[in-house]
Formats: sequence, C-alpha cells, structure tokens
Amino acid sequence: MVRACICPTNPVHFPPFPFSRLMAWIEPHWQRFTPVSAALCPFSLLFGAVAGARRAAYRAGLIPRVKLPVPVIVSGNISVGGTGKTPLALWLAAYLRAHGRTPGIVCRGYGGRSSTPQRVLPDSDPDDCGDEAVLIARRSGCEVWAGVDRISAARSLLAARPACDVLVSDDGLQHYALARDIEFCVVDAARGFGNGWLLPAGPLRERPSRLATVDAVVVNAGDGNARHPSLALIPAGTARFTMKLEGREFRNILHPERSVGPGHFSGRRVHAVAGIGNPQRFFSRLQALGIEFAAHPFPDHHRFTASDLAYSGAEAVLMTEKDAVKCRGFAAQTHWELPVDAAPDSALGDWLLNKLKEKG
Repeated sequence: MVRACICPTNPVHFPPFPFSRLMAWIEPHWQRFTPVSAALCPFSLLFGAVAGARRAAYRAGLIPRVKLPVPVIVSGNISVGGTGKTPLALWLAAYLRAHGRTPGIVCRGYGGRSSTPQRVLPDSDPDDCGDEAVLIARRSGCEVWAGVDRISAARSLLAARPACDVLVSDDGLQHYALARDIEFCVVDAARGFGNGWLLPAGPLRERPSRLATVDAVVVNAGDGNARHPSLALIPAGTARFTMKLEGREFRNILHPERSVGPGHFSGRRVHAVAGIGNPQRFFSRLQALGIEFAAHPFPDHHRFTASDLAYSGAEAVLMTEKDAVKCRGFAAQTHWELPVDAAPDSALGDWLLNKLKEKG
C-alpha cells in the first residue's frame, strides 16, 4: 500500500478523446513557466485579446446583457480546474434558505449530453444533465436547472418555480450575457493563479486584474495552510474571505444509509479515484485523514464504467461525491464517497445579506 501521489506508479486514465490527453500533457506546465509554456505564449496573447474584446463589448453595451427579475449570484473562478466553486454555491443556497429566501440554482451541466435546458432532479441521469448538476440537485434541495444557455435555463427555472426570489449560478463568471448582482470568485490557495498566464500557456481564463471588479474573492484553503505566492496578485481593496472544505464521514454508495469514519479503512487495500478538476485535492484530503491508498486520477467529468473501478484485491474504492453520482448504477459494497461541505468565514453570510439589501 502506498501513500497517494500522482506519479508513474499511479497512471492517469484517459478516454479516447484526444483533447483530454492534450490537456493532461499541458497542465503540468501551468504551475511554472517552462519551454512548453513559452511556446504557447502567442496563443495566450491571442486568447487574451479575444477575451478582453468580448468583455469590453459587454461592458460598453455593444452586446446586450439579460437582466432577470430576481437577483443573480455567481460563484465562479478565473482559472480552469477545481477551485471549490460548487461547494460554495451549495453553501450560498443553504444560507439563503436558512434566512428566509427561496433560491434556485442554474449550472451549465458540463459533461451532459443534453443541448437544451432541463430540470435536474436528484435521480436525473448525469450523462444527460452533467455530474455537477445532479450533485447539486441531491445536496441543495433547491430547484435546479442546467443548460449551456444559462439565460434559458434561468428563465425555465423561474417559470417552473415562481416562488424563487434569488438565483445562484454555479460557475458562469465569464457568461457575461447573464447580468448578475453579486460575483464571487473562488481561488485555490495551493495553486493560486499558476504561472500567471492565460490559456493555453497557463491556467487562467481571465487575468487576475479581473478580480478588481468582482464583489468578493473567496480563497479556498482546502484542508491545509498552503498559500501560492501568486495570491499576491489579488487586487488590494477587493473583499476577501477564506473557506475550508469539511468532511470526515464516508458514505457507502450502494447502501447510502451506512457511514463510516477514516479508521474503517485502516489496514485495508484501498484505492482512490478522482475525475475532478484537481484530483490531488481529493488525494491530499485522504492523506490528511490518515488513509493509505493507491491513487488513480482521471480527467475532469470522466464517465466512469465498472471496469474503471475493478482493481484486483481492492477492499475499498474511495471517490468524491461528484464521481459517485456517475457510479451508482454499478456500485459495489466496497465503493465509498466522501461528502464535503464548504465552511467559509462566519462574516461571509452577513456580508451576503447586506449586499443583497444594497442591490435592492
């Protein structure tokens, strides 16, 4: 049994789609500036010019934005990969519900096959709606709609749930067509902004200067105290909060009523899979819980099959909630998920309610 790490002894599994292989090859060059990063710089400059022109067109009113009849709150990021925006979106919805609001949640439904907006239920097929959308429906208790066109998804949600008085958008910081009242940008404390370059030379969708225009930055500290030096690029004066991801109880996927602590896996042959934007975050979490395991990272939104989890001699296979929604149809008694919850600064809730009051 070995400690979790992403190394040649823990091979990455990729689907046939060549883009996934290409991204996996490029990603290691995003945390530092390498000859590969340098070769991609011209493409990054072009990407930045196009993205900047697009944003300027929206800001100048040359491309119209759609204003919905209820406030819209966006939980997004400026980098690719997992930063914790979905746990924050779930926390925002739960906090609003606890304070008398009726939130709805819209998301893109990335990884789903459907091209039209659709209502997402706890038992919806993640292959149709997307894994994150089904996870949100299961955890939030809110009306959830997914669609590439967030405006259509939001309008459909409001039509289906007239009592909804605030919308939370999971991701969509760059979806400028949808006017928003409050913007949260979630930043991974350990990875920060990587090498500081835009795609494809770096991990950024927008430059860190974009954070000067968001309402608040939420730094996801995960389980540790690591702080990437690029966090210094967060503009001074921007409201800033921190959050952690909490969760120690594993839930059996085949028998959800059964939960165990980390000690249950002591001395067992354990494998861990992660098809999320930042697999190492999950593996580090397991390490922090004292679990020894073999790590198997997969591409984000990977469509798992039973063969992906068929490890010889495995006494337990651990995974994230996001991955578990795609594995319920072939789950075995040895398959476990680790639910996590965002735990932001206590001041964030009051700040949010006051901000909504300011927006009217």
